Amino acid sequence: MQTYMETEATPGMPLPTADSTGDELFRMGLLYSTGQGGAPLDYVSAHMLFNLAAMRGSEEGKIYRRELSREMDTVEVAEAQRAAREWLAHG
Repeated sequence: MQTYMETEATPGMPLPTADSTGDELFRMGLLYSTGQGGAPLDYVSAHMLFNLAAMRGSEEGKIYRRELSREMDTVEVAEAQRAAREWLAHG
């Protein structure tokens, strides 16, 4: 399973960059977790972004990552974690 961000580019949607701050990553995660701002509803991408935000110091990212993981099955959480590791390796 791939995240939406890995399979499609949505015009106008912000994508994480190597220099994205924790706050920026958190805000991107909110878009995917709610399906707002033109983003598709995608919990795997949202979890990945919240995880990256948490790694960059976002307390909100930690909270939302934990909350969202309760709505996901273990396969989805594992996929989100894999996507975050891949992003870090290539970012």
